[in-house]
Amino acid sequence: MLRRRKSMSLPTTALLLSVSIARAEDTAVRKQGVYPRIQDQPSTTNKHGMTPDEQAKLKKKLIDARERQSQVKAKESLASPAKSKKP
Repeated sequence: MLRRRKSMSLPTTALLLSVSIARAEDTAVRKQGVYPRIQDQPSTTNKHGMTPDEQAKLKKKLIDARERQSQVKAKESLASPAKSKKP
């Protein structure tokens, strides 16, 4: 009877050992953390996203695109007859 008890406890011991190892690994990952530490913050820079020249060029391109779209829409509305909507 004593031998049977030892053989049954071996798989149980192996299972408990594997669970404790998995928990230890999980705890180690959590200790590293997802967020950077305060000391690891990137330095701040005073660089702006766009220079004034780049902003002016982009504004001009956007205005030109809007004008082209409105011209195309005007041509389409003149080319197709007005359709009456049924209530």
